Amino acid sequence: MSGVYARHFSVVAATAALAATSALFTAPSAQAAMPTPVSGATARAYLGQLTVGAEGSSSGYSRDKFPHWITQSGACNTREVVLKRDGSNVQQDASCAAVSGSWYSPYDGATWSAASDVDIDHMVPLAEAWRSGASSWSTAQRQSFANDLTRPQLIAVTDNVNQSKGDKDPAKWMPSRSAYTCTYARAWVHVKHQYGLSVDQAEKSALQTALNGC
Repeated sequence: MSGVYARHFSVVAATAALAATSALFTAPSAQAAMPTPVSGATARAYLGQLTVGAEGSSSGYSRDKFPHWITQSGACNTREVVLKRDGSNVQQDASCAAVSGSWYSPYDGATWSAASDVDIDHMVPLAEAWRSGASSWSTAQRQSFANDLTRPQLIAVTDNVNQSKGDKDPAKWMPSRSAYTCTYARAWVHVKHQYGLSVDQAEKSALQTALNGC
């Protein structure tokens, strides 16, 4: 999950070619979505394959152990790449600063016109990952997890909604917008399965209930 400090970035990313452009430009409408998670049926199968056990300790955890918002191309970091991907009609300058655009938050259905009102959520929060197996990873593995643009792990959402989620798993927090429940559960399981992370029993039960509606 991105921290409160993320609100202070001026953002929206460029591709390698766009990052090299010095003039102000208007980006085409983005796909406005994170990578599509696995289907409900596949997510249910994946959930059955995850190791179930008591949640691990937070001892030793630090966000610094998950280097995030690394440079992706030119001057653009991971946060900016996701903001460009998830935004619509975004204008950005040569340094990847967003000057206009809009961002729809699927967690709560709100739309924002300032990047400072948007956080990039780690679908499976960094602290949750630590307690689920990432404590034994190398720093390089944790960096890949924290900046994963291939799996449904990063998504632009309303900042205070992201902050209310914190490091909670689906047994403790789900998006208020029920229409997104299925997608959220599919994405959570997709990421945990991809990275071999465990689930606790309450988390698994909450995910089973959510996936039954998919």
